[in-house]
Amino acid sequence: MTKTYRIPHDGLVVISDGRKALFLKNKGDELFVNLQVDRVFQAPPNPPTHLQGTDRPGRASMFDQRSAMGQTDWHRLAEQTFAADIAEAVNAVCAAGAVKSIVVAAPPRALAELRKGFSAMARRCVQGEINKDLTKHPIDSIEDHLAGSL
Repeated sequence: MTKTYRIPHDGLVVISDGRKALFLKNKGDELFVNLQVDRVFQAPPNPPTHLQGTDRPGRASMFDQRSAMGQTDWHRLAEQTFAADIAEAVNAVCAAGAVKSIVVAAPPRALAELRKGFSAMARRCVQGEINKDLTKHPIDSIEDHLAGSL
């Protein structure tokens, strides 16, 4: 059974992944959702790993034992930074009192990163979360997901 989300007029739907985020406002009402793009966020270019970290991972010695350090995942780090920026934008919208209701849709890892960055006020505004990447879906498909028909 899929959950149905009631988005009030001017409610916010945040669709995000590690590289792109959409802020969609409901210009309709709870029964007839009409999502319109309010803001679009795009992560800066993220070059290949070999261009970001040129040194080999370090090694540590302790009590006559040596162990290798793990390789830095630059792409994961960029996704975490992007999610923190999106969470900050959501926090600012909530602090300004511009929205009272938010639904967030993101893949599980991105959703966890967003949750970490939400302020207490933003957490109170979030009425629902969808563990799914909807960034490549058209708006009418996103509306169907929120209505519980997909």
